[in-house]
Amino acid sequence: GGAGVSGGSFGSGGFCGGIVGILSNDEKLTMQSLNERLASYLHTVRNLEMENVQLEQLIREWYQKQGPTGTKDYSHYYGKIEDLQNQLVTAAVETNRVLLDLDNTRMTAEDFRIKYETEYGLRQNVEADINSLRPLLDNLTLSRSDLEMQFESLKEEMIDLKKNHEEAMKSLQTQSSGDVNVEVNAAPGEDLMKKLNDMRQEYENIIQKNREEVERWYESKMEEVSQQVHSSGQEVESSNQQISVLRRDYQSLEIELQSQISMVQSLQSNLEDTERRYNMQLQQIQCMIGPLEEELASIRCEMESQNEEYKMLLGIKTRLEQEIAQYRALLE
Repeated sequence: GGAGVSGGSFGSGGFCGGIVGILSNDEKLTMQSLNERLASYLHTVRNLEMENVQLEQLIREWYQKQGPTGTKDYSHYYGKIEDLQNQLVTAAVETNRVLLDLDNTRMTAEDFRIKYETEYGLRQNVEADINSLRPLLDNLTLSRSDLEMQFESLKEEMIDLKKNHEEAMKSLQTQSSGDVNVEVNAAPGEDLMKKLNDMRQEYENIIQKNREEVERWYESKMEEVSQQVHSSGQEVESSNQQISVLRRDYQSLEIELQSQISMVQSLQSNLEDTERRYNMQLQQIQCMIGPLEEELASIRCEMESQNEEYKMLLGIKTRLEQEIAQYRALLE
């Protein structure tokens, strides 16, 4: 539109010559100054349009070089980014699985610890029972030794009684033989041999009765002691068996606990390695994303500056069009 107006005869001599007779000198000067201003505005508009065309050409070239539709295409990064995102999701799932395994292992270790404490308490109770039974076993041993000593003393007493009985029998026989000699010379008296036999039979019965009583008492005491010793031995044997079983269980639990601890340590090391590896990958991705973000920010800044410049040019063009319209109104 500006170019079409400049194609007229505002700056030619014919137009000025045609209106010389109509306008006065002041109006001639005003028209001449307006004509000069219009020519300068038209020249500025042509220059701005040329610069605008050049800027648009430069923007198109820059978009062709730098834009997403140009030669620099970032679509080949999408596959890598998607692969990394999938790896991150897989790593998160694996991390959650490892954490679940750790929780399960921790719960299993806690169960084993509770079992170990229970078995350890049972073992302490058994050891306390054994320690409480040891004095009883010692007392039974002392009682057995006392009974053996009593049996030996009774045996010696029985031997002494036998000796005394034999000596008494010998003395009675000698007395009876003397009495017989007396009876030959004297009148017949009582039967001393019968009395001696009766006394001997009575002593033998008493000795036999005492022997039987002592043997029965000794056998009963020995039976009681043997039963107590047998029961104590069975209790000690059962306690030893329980201790051996508890010791085997404790060793197996200790081995299993060590294996669980080593498994937890290996899982923790694997988790740390995984975290380090994915942290490195994330750092690499961030290093790749950082320049892209900076480049996008620079592109955005350049686009904003170009938009501001374009708006400024549009404002200048609008003001020029307004002045041209005002100039046309003045001309009319």
